[in-house]
Amino acid sequence: MATIVASRAASMEKTTSFFRLSFNFFRNFSSSTTTINTTTSAASVGTKNSKRKNLFEVVQFLPNWGIGYQMAKTHWIGVSYQITRINLYRDGRHGKAWGIVHKDGYAHGHMEHIA
Repeated sequence: MATIVASRAASMEKTTSFFRLSFNFFRNFSSSTTTINTTTSAASVGTKNSKRKNLFEVVQFLPNWGIGYQMAKTHWIGVSYQITRINLYRDGRHGKAWGIVHKDGYAHGHMEHIA
């Protein structure tokens, strides 16, 4: 009887170790981390601030390169631009853009150069 219990415990241990290894394998490929070091988190905050995207890097994923969309910087309060025209340089991350200024939700002025 004791040998049966011992063999079952050994087989359960092998099974759980297999699942533990497979879960660790998938955890290594996940995008979120389970443990955060204070040095790692402090370093990542510095890279997030320096890794801000410009207008063209943001609108490249929008339909028709964002023409017709209203864009604003994060620190602008109540002011945005409705993009009316974009002229890209060859690299696709820089160029010129024109738009209409919107203040407090209302169009204010005519089309002007943004970036």
